[in-house]
Amino acid sequence: MVTSPDGDFEEFYQACAQPLTIQLFAYTGSMAAAQDVVQEAFCRALTRWRKVSEYDDPAAWVRRVAWNLATSQWRRARTARRFLRRHRVEHAAEPSPDRVALARALATLPDRHRRAVILHYLADLPVSEIAAQEGVAEGTVKSWLHRGRAALAAQLTEKETNRA
Repeated sequence: MVTSPDGDFEEFYQACAQPLTIQLFAYTGSMAAAQDVVQEAFCRALTRWRKVSEYDDPAAWVRRVAWNLATSQWRRARTARRFLRRHRVEHAAEPSPDRVALARALATLPDRHRRAVILHYLADLPVSEIAAQEGVAEGTVKSWLHRGRAALAAQLTEKETNRA
């Protein structure tokens, strides 16, 4: 690669970017990945240009940075592939009609009542912890739970009656 003796970054970039991109394309097999790592390497060189331009071969520094970046990306991708192979997504069965009815009934509750019911009955949080989280008195949470249960009971009982 050709380096610019006067330290002009633009000339240096013009002389070195394309050959380096071709090298990294051959290494990565992806033009987009090659362009990304070369661009990042030149960005890093630009932020340190006063120091990098004084090296015997600034192009070698940029090349080493670009190759290191490409290798790091390859390692991250390999790690991600390994993780995905071990942690395949398991498909859950469809929700039961009762669960669907409960979800619909919960959606009709006011936000505070719904949060209190979910936190208490699904997350198993005590009233005191819900009160602390919501920034209200314990009595308020108890009131929300009572109202939420009453509304759910009315809706779910009504749906049971309509089904029969």
